[in-house]
Amino acid sequence: MEYPEYRSYDAVGLAGLVAAREVTAAELLECAIARAEAVGGRLNAIVRPMHQLARARAAEPLTGPFAGVPFLVKDLLQDYGGLPTGSGCRALAAAPAAEHSEVVRRWEAAGLVVFGKTNTPEFGAKGITEPEANGPTRNPWDLGRTPGGSSGGSAAAVAAGVVPMAGANDGGGSIRIPAACCGLFGLKPGRGLVPAGPAAAEHLMGAATDGVLSRSVRDSAAMLDVLTADPDPGSPFQTARPGLPYAELARRAPQGLRIGFTTRSPLGTPVDPQAVAAVEDAAKLLSGLGHQVEPAATGIDEHQLALDFLAMWCVQLAHTVDEVRRTTGAGADGFELDTHLLAAAGRAMSGPQYYATYQRWNTYNRELAAFHARYDLLLTPTLARPPVRIGELDTPAPVRAVARVLHRLNLLGRLAGTKPWQRAVIANLAATPYTQLANVTGRPAMSVPTYRTPAGLPLGVQFVGPLGSEGTLLALAAQLEAERPWAHLEPGL
Repeated sequence: MEYPEYRSYDAVGLAGLVAAREVTAAELLECAIARAEAVGGRLNAIVRPMHQLARARAAEPLTGPFAGVPFLVKDLLQDYGGLPTGSGCRALAAAPAAEHSEVVRRWEAAGLVVFGKTNTPEFGAKGITEPEANGPTRNPWDLGRTPGGSSGGSAAAVAAGVVPMAGANDGGGSIRIPAACCGLFGLKPGRGLVPAGPAAAEHLMGAATDGVLSRSVRDSAAMLDVLTADPDPGSPFQTARPGLPYAELARRAPQGLRIGFTTRSPLGTPVDPQAVAAVEDAAKLLSGLGHQVEPAATGIDEHQLALDFLAMWCVQLAHTVDEVRRTTGAGADGFELDTHLLAAAGRAMSGPQYYATYQRWNTYNRELAAFHARYDLLLTPTLARPPVRIGELDTPAPVRAVARVLHRLNLLGRLAGTKPWQRAVIANLAATPYTQLANVTGRPAMSVPTYRTPAGLPLGVQFVGPLGSEGTLLALAAQLEAERPWAHLEPGL
């Protein structure tokens, strides 16, 4: 099979070819590897090739709904037993995982052939993918721009045609942001739906979850069926599944949804006219499909929500750094300065402050539930502006200079919370202020690539639904995909 034909199929389509014996898993794998090598030097999407393991697996009898389809996993949380999960961190570059994570087990049980791990910022802490350990990943649509983060490596690989679908996860927008940057479909499942084990019962107090980035809605729907086929007995609670497969729900066109939309940044920061245009375009498209669409506000103090999200993120990052140092013996130089800065902010938080912050998370749940009592879905931009340029969100040099001095003196916590630090944080979140809401509240959300800027850059729109609305989201995405197809669009690499 030659690349143009390979690129023309989604994962469900490739699996159908293998099942019909029109192509072998080995032939698909070689096509994927060849494409990865052809674009790898420009994109830097794959940080750990696994070609030997993959070729051995492709030679075996494979079963499952995606038998024989080439696949990439993200080098964060998605452990592949015997290989390091680097998490974009120098300290973890050589520490092998003891076993597969549950999502990797399910992917292999579905017949996927994993042949590499994709780049991520250190510990997934940014909406860009520029780790010091591996270097930046670049957007196939514009090599000077980010593919987003933290699943930027996976997004770049899918957009460039290396694979039709790749592993991703989302703790603050890390599926939806790269989907919007790279012209892909990205669904973040709701809290507790996808298993997090065996290393954890849930990630980031349930705010983070695994999933995929894809070029087709049906791939994401079929993959959600794979990931949720059986409940995880180690989960802190059991989340109800729908009575029908997600793949079936995605084929049922939704009727007359009530959709409230806003383009205002939760942080009060500027929103690019193109991001506004993306939502207005989507609203017009939705109205033409028979849905009721109108401006609406969530009623949530989303500026405080962003600060509360960041506070909890910093606390868990502080724990992560301490745990990595304990288990690997790594020194302070094993981590990026920005990671030390965020971790210091987490360590500066008291127990009562932590508890009060988590209580506000619960308040946001109830407030968003009240919004969803009026509207089936919330529509916003996914990004507040087109994909930023590589290096544009680097921590300002003055902040870094002060941080280095304080770090050497073991006083880094003094900088955390100061006005220069807060300005740097807001500057980083200003490009992606819309996505944290769904993580804090545990609601399912998706980015749909319905819009392109005049310069040809992708710019997705986000939909946030109530608990258990994954089927509705997938059905709406499929309806939009049929009305305005995007899978055939390909960057000029």
